[in-house]
Amino acid sequence: MAQFIEDSSLQDWKVIGSGGFGQIYKARHRQWACDVAIKLLRHDDGTNESLLREIKRMREASSPHVLRVLGVFKGLPPNAKSGFSTQLGVVMELMERGSLASLQEALDGPPPWPLVFRLAHQVAQGINFLHSLPRPVLHLDLKPPNVLLDDSLNAKLTDFGLSRISYSVTQVSKKDDKEGGGTTNYMPPEAFGLTYKPKRASDIYSYGILIWSIVTGKQPYEGAKPTRVELLIPLGQRPLLDDIKGDALGLAELTGLMKRCWDNKPEQRPRALECKTETEQLYKMHKDAIFDAVHEVLKKLDQKAKEKVMTEQ
Repeated sequence: MAQFIEDSSLQDWKVIGSGGFGQIYKARHRQWACDVAIKLLRHDDGTNESLLREIKRMREASSPHVLRVLGVFKGLPPNAKSGFSTQLGVVMELMERGSLASLQEALDGPPPWPLVFRLAHQVAQGINFLHSLPRPVLHLDLKPPNVLLDDSLNAKLTDFGLSRISYSVTQVSKKDDKEGGGTTNYMPPEAFGLTYKPKRASDIYSYGILIWSIVTGKQPYEGAKPTRVELLIPLGQRPLLDDIKGDALGLAELTGLMKRCWDNKPEQRPRALECKTETEQLYKMHKDAIFDAVHEVLKKLDQKAKEKVMTEQ
């Protein structure tokens, strides 16, 4: 497959989201006869070479729980203002069910327990895969918007590695706070120090916070000012354990793993393989009920989508 995908190969563009990196579109690829997602990046800021290297690595990272990168977009999106220079973007497989963030918003709470345990496990699988590559890849921006869902609500990680080249840690946090993305709330305590160098343990901390979000259906420290969060996280502040409701089989063990993941000391946190192994055992306890759980959630999502269309009409 050619590395570059030109704008002439794409039709029926539609904006489906936006983020710190730029607009996200859905488009139809003429030759492949399928829909794809295109994440356009902001105009050339001198990072194009490193971006292309990063996308090449992302294309090599092939796992059921890491989003497939299909190529590099090079061209102009529709409705681009005259005089705009050629833009670069990442062309990815399209995940029709959106993200974990959109699922949480639609359900207004956590999904059924079997799906909770499967999501926690599949995210761990994705992290373990990235961390285990011959040249390990750090995600560095684990949060609900970066966990995408397919038609059966299987989870895949996206945006891994992009944060390293587009923005510094502080720029990402400010940008996302302004847009409500909440990156600061998922960052490890060491990230707020002047000598911070990301390691695998940085992702593991974020995974711990993400487990809390999956289990509760909430966002950590909701409504708190970012400056206060940055101050309190290094002092040991964490999301409220009282927000975790229920007595599902394996919930105590998942909560225990969560707390080990968000330990203040990076060296005390478990490795991704340990997270994957533990969550696999916990998910097995609920595996028999996963089909019904997914069916229940998809029915709710489809009903909400119909109501939205009727309201708009």
